[in-house]
Amino acid sequence: MRGCTDIFITPGYQFQAVDALLTNFHLPRSTVLAMVMAFAGVQRIRNAYTEAIDLGYRFFSFGDAMLIESPTHVGAGGQGT
Repeated sequence: MRGCTDIFITPGYQFQAVDALLTNFHLPRSTVLAMVMAFAGVQRIRNAYTEAIDLGYRFFSFGDAMLIESPTHVGAGGQGT
């Protein structure tokens, strides 16, 4: 099977079965970063990236990782990022 798609998970998408995401720090303007921002919120991820840069975290495939809980889970008693 071959083909292309224009289906992407971007900010505004409503996740229904996921309450946490374990991921690394992604390249700017990547589809994976768009999905992470859709999950956690654009400003929340921008803040996390700013702090990661300030603290010298490593990015991309062999860099540092983060566990992100969904904003609704955090508001329901989770610990947050």
